[in-house]
Amino acid sequence: MASHRSESLFRWVWEANRGNPVHENATFALGGDGNLVLADADGRVAWQSHTAKKGVVGLKLLPNGNMVLHDSKGNFVWQSFDSPTDTLLVGQSLRVGAVSKLVSRASEKDNSNGPYSLVIEPKQLSLYYTSKNSPKPLLYYTFGQHMYLADGLLAQVTLDSRSETLDGSIYDIILKYVVANKTSGDGLILRRPKYNSTLTILRLGTDGNLQAYTYYHMTDYLWAWDVTFSLFSQDGRWETQCQLPSRCGNFGLCMDSQCVACPSAHGLLGWSKSCAPPKVTSCRPGDFSYYKLAGVDHFLSKYTKGEGPMKEGDCRGKCNKDCKCLGYFYNQETSRCWIAYELKTLTKVANSTHVGYIKVPKK
Repeated sequence: MASHRSESLFRWVWEANRGNPVHENATFALGGDGNLVLADADGRVAWQSHTAKKGVVGLKLLPNGNMVLHDSKGNFVWQSFDSPTDTLLVGQSLRVGAVSKLVSRASEKDNSNGPYSLVIEPKQLSLYYTSKNSPKPLLYYTFGQHMYLADGLLAQVTLDSRSETLDGSIYDIILKYVVANKTSGDGLILRRPKYNSTLTILRLGTDGNLQAYTYYHMTDYLWAWDVTFSLFSQDGRWETQCQLPSRCGNFGLCMDSQCVACPSAHGLLGWSKSCAPPKVTSCRPGDFSYYKLAGVDHFLSKYTKGEGPMKEGDCRGKCNKDCKCLGYFYNQETSRCWIAYELKTLTKVANSTHVGYIKVPKK
């Protein structure tokens, strides 16, 4: 998505062949049978629309960025809006029971699926971190507290942009949501730029942050795309960057959106990108112990209830018996327990009854 004035700053908004790249001289063609095919030069099919013999007569790229295959009456047989990758455009939706999530890229250069996902669920719109060490995705943020569903179920979320003034000087960037069996919905205003924000994309980044980028034609082309919304930011308007699982890399203590220490059995050391949790290779309880951190939260602690109530010793016992457990976190006021299969970023909090225990091998 871009204008002629900013061709060097295109924002790629959709990819057909996620994690399955093609090579030089590949082709992208609409066949006579109506099937749209991306194929390597040797004929290997990397992706296809599966629309053969379904009445497709043409392909169009619409002004809103939606690429469609249509029949002779103009009806959409297939559309890219139904197959999002990591980005939503204005007018594009996530729907429960259908296209239900965005998935980040692994990195800027690797277009395979990354560890982060934005998922619409019946009761909430949530962000998850997927770890090979964890039996299920780990919740690190939910919009649930901002959505008024009453006893209803969330059905659809759509990125929208609308003018708030007659002269079009102020626009709202909105996440509209619809509750099942209701004719109208509500919306979360993400940002209110003082210019036309119709050309806005909402992207789940490789770092797990959800950001909106808006094209502003009146600025210098080098800065044509403004970051108009960041879910995780230094000012913490929605949430601080400390809540991002990988804010401090593999391990670190975060405060005020900054990585301030590397927690160790010898105390808090200076943080660097090389900070890493202890490696425990044995599952036998006699081969490992724990060191304590007071006044810390795991990224799971804020948006999940944990297990319990239970005694602190029982929480430790659960980690002892689980070979994949790297540590556990405990709220001494509520007696809730969180088993950590990933440590990543820990957040410094003022309440010393929020404690963490990191598994470490015995010498």
